[in-house]
Amino acid sequence: MTHEDGITDNVRAREEEHFRKKDRELIEKLRQADRDAKAKRALEQQTGIHDPAMLQDLRALGFTPDTIVLLPFVPMLQVAWANAGISDAERSMITNLARTRGITAGSAADQQLTEWLEHRPSDDAFHKADRLIRAIIDSPGGGALHLNADELISLCDRIAHASGGIFGIGRVSHQEREALAEIAATIKKR
Repeated sequence: MTHEDGITDNVRAREEEHFRKKDRELIEKLRQADRDAKAKRALEQQTGIHDPAMLQDLRALGFTPDTIVLLPFVPMLQVAWANAGISDAERSMITNLARTRGITAGSAADQQLTEWLEHRPSDDAFHKADRLIRAIIDSPGGGALHLNADELISLCDRIAHASGGIFGIGRVSHQEREALAEIAATIKKR
């Protein structure tokens, strides 16, 4: 059947469906933009970082408001992975520390930590995380994470000593010492 404007009911129905689909897509984009803005504000509050590039680095590394509590664990993971694998003692120490810091089993943060314990993050991820930690330490108020360079380096040192060696000789490998020095140089940079 044709109407005065020459458009059939079938064409009109397809056209209306097309525009409904476009409307749904636009609404979803707006909702995603709102979620992204809320996540950005939450990361700003938790870290004290307001630099858009650094916030983008956090998000590119996979940090969300639910997983940002893991940022201080990245240097510890860097030390643990220095010998090409994480020992059972290092894994246990990191997991126990996570539990004492309120990271509950099965949470988004715990799932991300488990992923990092199973699969080594890239060197670039380690370097960016160390730089971001320095920025948080330098930010006024330091955000809700309350990071302390000396405490983080001490925890990294404990991870380095967690396994290896006989009678305490050679407990910290050359690779772990290098990782510790690199972390200290970046995090304590003034």
